Amino acid sequence: MDSLSRAAPLAPPPTRLDRLRVFAFRQVFNLWPCMRGSGGRVDHIAPDFTRLTVRLPLNWRTRNAVGTIFGGSMFAATDPMYMLMLQRLLGRAFIVWDKGSAIRFRRPASRTLFARFHVTPDMLAQVRESVAARGEADFTWPVRLEDAAGIVHAEIDRTIYVADKGFYKRKQEMRAAAAAGLEQVA
Repeated sequence: MDSLSRAAPLAPPPTRLDRLRVFAFRQVFNLWPCMRGSGGRVDHIAPDFTRLTVRLPLNWRTRNAVGTIFGGSMFAATDPMYMLMLQRLLGRAFIVWDKGSAIRFRRPASRTLFARFHVTPDMLAQVRESVAARGEADFTWPVRLEDAAGIVHAEIDRTIYVADKGFYKRKQEMRAAAAAGLEQVA
């Protein structure tokens, strides 16, 4: 048996409905006020939501006082992407929050930047295994803002919180009960 016959089967090609859903999601997302305000645009979403590309042009909305892309635009344009991708990939049995992030500016950006997000099967397996073992977990994944030549202008580490929905609900109930107990004591 050769290596080709042992390879994992290819995913079925996206249906017309899959492509329509991705198109609609991208259009709605690009109209979302926080995305519009950042100056970024989602250019591409894979039909299975494992890849997403954001484009951030240098224009009057993203330009800072020295004529380069404002760092806040870089930061905001990458904000909810991993969270939204994981919500789609994991489904309704999980709670997903964007928990934190850190940015490192490498060089000023005087041309359009691109952020490419990719959730690999290994990353998804790690999420499922960690949450199954502990009920909740944090994951820190990097994303780079690069120009068309591949020059990195900023690196951002995005921390995502993922929990089993039942675990999260019990945690919230315990917090509410503890807060109610503190109110009675005071």
